[in-house]
Amino acid sequence: MKQSSRPAGNFRGADMPDVIVAGGGLAGMAASAALADAGCRVTLLEARGYLGGRASSFPLGPAGTAAEAIDNCQHILLGCCVNLLDFYRRVGVEDRIRFYREFNFLEPGGRRSTFAAGALPAPLHLAGSFARLPFLTGRAKLAILRALAAVRREYGRRQDLDRITMLDWLKEKAQPPDAVSRFWRPVLISAANAELDVMAARHGLQVFRLAFLGGGSSHEMGVPLVPLSELYSRLDQGRGGRLDIRLHSPVESIRVEGGAVSAVSVAGERLRAGCYVSALPFGRLAALAPDLQLDVSAFRHSPITGIHLWFDRPVTDLPHAALLDRTIQWMFNKAGGRYVHLVVSASHSLVAMGQAEIVSLARRELAEFFPPAGAALLLKARVVKEVRATFAPVPGLESLRPGPVAALKNLFLAGDWTRTGWPSTMEGAVRSGYAAAEAVSEAAGSRRAFLAADLA
Repeated sequence: MKQSSRPAGNFRGADMPDVIVAGGGLAGMAASAALADAGCRVTLLEARGYLGGRASSFPLGPAGTAAEAIDNCQHILLGCCVNLLDFYRRVGVEDRIRFYREFNFLEPGGRRSTFAAGALPAPLHLAGSFARLPFLTGRAKLAILRALAAVRREYGRRQDLDRITMLDWLKEKAQPPDAVSRFWRPVLISAANAELDVMAARHGLQVFRLAFLGGGSSHEMGVPLVPLSELYSRLDQGRGGRLDIRLHSPVESIRVEGGAVSAVSVAGERLRAGCYVSALPFGRLAALAPDLQLDVSAFRHSPITGIHLWFDRPVTDLPHAALLDRTIQWMFNKAGGRYVHLVVSASHSLVAMGQAEIVSLARRELAEFFPPAGAALLLKARVVKEVRATFAPVPGLESLRPGPVAALKNLFLAGDWTRTGWPSTMEGAVRSGYAAAEAVSEAAGSRRAFLAADLA
């Protein structure tokens, strides 16, 4: 077995160690960028031929051709995702995110409701448009307002929110069925990728407290203007050669000696560093590093399905819309209405279905909201099932999520499944990477701060 020439670093005082980061998703990229900026020499190992992990894009045609690239699923962010926004600024791509101030809700038949900020200061900035939403009854609106007041009172204070589901909490607040199905569920199933009877109430309250009851722009929705993988093309730029990105480099084994990682093996080469950051999925890490005695039995996956449809003519001029009362939950307009990307979160009902059946369902439902889609010719379609898209944020899981400091003294953990305080989101992934970078710098005796606090 070959060994890399880079030695296992011993560090103390203000010396910054060499670091190997395993996993090129958002968590691994955030840790790598932060540590390189702090003066570490970082080697980022990614098993696939591109960065981004579950937030990436891929070409429709054969490798090496100029084929169109599509995202595995539409990923969005909100204005309250402060660490993700910091990461985009850190890698110089913040100008590739477009923010929208309005949310569109569509009912079957096409009636549109628009949710947008008005002239009132936060947290009342959305009150005016909320009062005018036609898809909710007056009774539902009053019940929702009472529950939103409870969100402000209880989030961060009530101690049992990780022991009950969001549906339990909504029943406690006497939310009528239409309020649950048309307001709470469309927002939360997309934000946390879980049904209301699955997600812990703490995460449901968190979404509304930070996004809709926070600052005036915290609710705004950011949509990348380019395929996701293009957002990471500048990751190693401006870092003085301190970041070495190695694609097609899966970690095959983690060698442990004396309670510390001594090396990782990649394609027959043994790589050594002073510190190691694992940004691998929880199942993969548990298998590679049994010495960690990592219990991941409480984690389970939740799927997301993306449906890409290309038509011979425009079927809508809306940039995006939440679609109510049907299987398809969101529509994103990708190219002048001729190419639309449909999203189904927590898509357990679609996992066993074939592509043709899913496309037929999607076309039928899309035409209920956008009648031109019924007459348009479908040129091509692609269904992308992310069966392991996220972990399910079930009650009781938060206390089982590990922090960045692992049982092995020079190994640090990142990944949206670690204890970030957020569900499985891009913001949570970046938070985990920054937390791991802070822990590495503290171990080196030169603590750096990377994490930004949640918006109040």
